Amino acid sequence: MIKLTLANAQSIKYACLNYHYAKRVPIVAIAFNVYEDDEYCGVICYGHGANHYIASSLNRFSGQVIELVRVALNGKQKTTSECLSSSIREVKKRCIMVDYIVSYADSDQNHKGTIYQATNWLYLGLMNEGSLGEFIVHGKSYHPKSINTKGWKQSLEWLQKNIDPKASKKMTKGKHKYVMPMNKKSKKEIEHLHLPYPKKEGS
Repeated sequence: MIKLTLANAQSIKYACLNYHYAKRVPIVAIAFNVYEDDEYCGVICYGHGANHYIASSLNRFSGQVIELVRVALNGKQKTTSECLSSSIREVKKRCIMVDYIVSYADSDQNHKGTIYQATNWLYLGLMNEGSLGEFIVHGKSYHPKSINTKGWKQSLEWLQKNIDPKASKKMTKGKHKYVMPMNKKSKKEIEHLHLPYPKKEGS
């Protein structure tokens, strides 16, 4: 049986650093601990996202659209899709202003968004294909925002001159964008944008 409770900062940090491939803690607005038969499985986190236009792109104001920023689970849950569905119901109860939840499946990780397809999200296409994905400095990958937080410039030339002569950059394959409408009115507004789900190779 799935049970959710509100997650605190300590739980969020632990799960994100230990159970998620990104090994980073996002900025979180609300998050839930996930338990399967009283055994801790990790957290599911929602935030306002890195994209400042996340709300306006859906003709909404700030606060009416949030992003699913982490599903950091340890695999002890029976079905991840059931955990996600439970968390969406909690968001609906606790965040009554929210009309849409947005999430992205990372093509650089060969993700197609299977969990979103299993829970009936609307697919809006592949975003930012061919844009800057990350910088490689001293053999370590850095998101462009992480470059800023270190006081460095988001410039390959600057990084090569000042930090690492062998620094390089990696372009992204893009991210698949999915949207979950939280009510019938919101769904009606964007369901015409719904595209066929991307499939894994060989399926």
